[in-house]
Amino acid sequence: MNDNQVYLKTARYGKDLVRIMKVYREGQVQRCTELTVRLTLEGDIETSYTKADNSVVVTTDTCKNTVNIIAKRSANVDTIEVFAQEITEHVLKQYAHISRVHVDIIKHKWSRMTIEGKPHPHSFVRDGEDVSTTNVVHDRATNNVTVSSGLSNLLVLKTTGSAFHGFYKDQYTTLPEVWDRIFSTAVDCKWTFGTKPASVMRSLNFDAVHAGVRDITLHTFATDDSASVQATLYLMQKRILGQFRDVEEVYYSLPNKHYTGIDLSKFNIDNTGKNLDLYYPMPDPSGLITATLARKPESKL
Repeated sequence: MNDNQVYLKTARYGKDLVRIMKVYREGQVQRCTELTVRLTLEGDIETSYTKADNSVVVTTDTCKNTVNIIAKRSANVDTIEVFAQEITEHVLKQYAHISRVHVDIIKHKWSRMTIEGKPHPHSFVRDGEDVSTTNVVHDRATNNVTVSSGLSNLLVLKTTGSAFHGFYKDQYTTLPEVWDRIFSTAVDCKWTFGTKPASVMRSLNFDAVHAGVRDITLHTFATDDSASVQATLYLMQKRILGQFRDVEEVYYSLPNKHYTGIDLSKFNIDNTGKNLDLYYPMPDPSGLITATLARKPESKL
């Protein structure tokens, strides 16, 4: 096949899995932030693919060094959306032939230890595998920035306050109706701020949104008398959009991690109904409930 029969539809490259730890030393008290960063570039780079022309290639090693040096100089590494924009702004300023910059960041969890009832000034614990994420795209032509952030791998469980009944039934339905059950899921939530001018996007309070989404997720999960995973998910989304006007849409993925009663009838032990207190945590399959809730466009008079 010759070059006249094909065209390069998309091209993007860069450095993935750039790992950094930033320590903030503020007198006796210290903070730390651990990130995994991906930086990828688009622009006038086609000839590096089609003509073996390396003169347009900003090397992936340069991408790694860029992340490290900006992290060293930045006071905003802890706010991943702002740190990502510092990277995109540098790249667009530095390389005239790059038209769009993508930064994806995972923020790993380190929580301050409590020792003898007091927060320890410089010791931390990984007390969960949940992570904060962001995806930032900066476009040269418009100088607009698009930001989508997230909360992933937040494992939650409650032992009551959840039911599931009244669902559609046919000849393939074997699931019994339940009025009280264990509800457990691994939360994956993403929220989008949409596209805004770079000067506007830098001024948003991203940390407040991260904290608010987590609080709303946990509070709603714990307190909602859940009729279904779907209904609880939708309530979380409405509360997030109601509290944060800068958020345009919210996505949740909630896999329903099933816990089933263990049958002990062969041993003449009743583990059913009111006597049910021993469960088997099923590794798979799991239900998977997802939805995106977005604001309706404002009507124009």
